[in-house]
Amino acid sequence: MINAVIIDDEPINISNLRQLLKVHCPEINITSTASNANEGERIILKTRPSLLFLDIQMPGKNGFELLQSLQDYSFEVIFVTAFDKYGIQAVKFAAIDYLLKPINIEELKAAVKKVVEKNTKKNQNFQLENLIQLLKNNQQEHRIALPSAQEIKYVNPADIIRCESTNNYTTFHFISGEKLIVSKPIYFYEDLLQDYHFIRCHQSHLVNKKFITSFVKEDGGYLLLKDNTQLPISKQKKESLKTLLSKN
Repeated sequence: MINAVIIDDEPINISNLRQLLKVHCPEINITSTASNANEGERIILKTRPSLLFLDIQMPGKNGFELLQSLQDYSFEVIFVTAFDKYGIQAVKFAAIDYLLKPINIEELKAAVKKVVEKNTKKNQNFQLENLIQLLKNNQQEHRIALPSAQEIKYVNPADIIRCESTNNYTTFHFISGEKLIVSKPIYFYEDLLQDYHFIRCHQSHLVNKKFITSFVKEDGGYLLLKDNTQLPISKQKKESLKTLLSKN
């Protein structure tokens, strides 16, 4: 059994989630609930749960501020929110699970399964620590969490040359020469990396602008990278790419 706490300012949401967990995730034991961040912090410090179901937007202190007030992150978090854009970029960047209200049962079961699998393997939640650093200072060097079959790798976006899509998998190519395959589609990372100078030149390719050396017009048009890799350019992207590449 995994001891868990639900923190949400809406009693009906707590009741609904508790019932869903009882029916579909019997391995989760809800030991306590809280209706605000301050109460939630006291419960976390007192009961030391293995898992938090945490609402993001609450009156007063929100869910992110609650996490930042803590010192120990030896627990998992599944965010539960009605707001798709409220802080979700940071959550995705840190590769942490979140559920949108109303809760989809299959998504709930999948998120809980991940927690169960990870619960016996570690004592410290590095994903959550990475999220806290993202939230604390938007100007610092951020690391994106890339979960592979073997591990979660934390990398600086500046060290990524390009991403290449194969069906629902994305291969990351790094300046070190390493490659990493992640089981998420490329559009997921296009959204996350747009603020880090990455541009989509083709349906299957996302590239770090700083590694592009030239826009070659012959052979239908392609991008030449510093490592001599040639990336195709889709017809729909040609004009927008010219504009983007002309900017400093």
